[in-house]
Amino acid sequence: MEPHFRSMDVIVRREILDGREWMVYPLRVVADDGVLLAGYLAPGTPLTFGGGDFTWGPHPWVHFDHTWQSEGVLQLQRAGDGYSVWARLKDGELHDWYVNFQQPMRRTERGFDTLDQELDLVIAADGSRYDWKDVDHFEERARTGGFGPGEAESVRAAAAEVVGLIERGERWWEEWGGWRPPAGIEVPGPVALSDEAMPRGGRPGNT
Repeated sequence: MEPHFRSMDVIVRREILDGREWMVYPLRVVADDGVLLAGYLAPGTPLTFGGGDFTWGPHPWVHFDHTWQSEGVLQLQRAGDGYSVWARLKDGELHDWYVNFQQPMRRTERGFDTLDQELDLVIAADGSRYDWKDVDHFEERARTGGFGPGEAESVRAAAAEVVGLIERGERWWEEWGGWRPPAGIEVPGPVALSDEAMPRGGRPGNT
């Protein structure tokens, strides 16, 4: 049976590349029904980056302050989806929806593992329009063999799925549009890198 988390638990999101932790950080659980896992990324949350050589190089955020600089984000991920939807807040209100295409989450005893796959989609808070982000970076990585077999195709399929949901008015994430973090929510402490082996998702495209 896969791990199931309680509201306000602190869990760990790990980006796994080449069988090692590329970036890890804590999230505060908002809800978990066994399919949908909602976690809150608070402003100032510490980010931890893996060292050594990676096929994709160092994580691009490693050159900035190692804390989450933006306002809070509610991350919504469902079992089997090749994407997560982030409700991004600004001045305490919903600013937009940010679709992060990523490997389907793999639950762990501490949280879950995934890997960002470069492509993103930004949707207006009211769902009236959407704009692609990092398309050139995604296509360049696909062209140069940066993805594993079939991975780029799976990202494109997930992107088509999300566009279909938008255009059919089946934006399941909008039920979370009114959620706001409770006052005084504590920012979790830093997460240390783990030495444990990564049997799944070790290279891009492996799940």
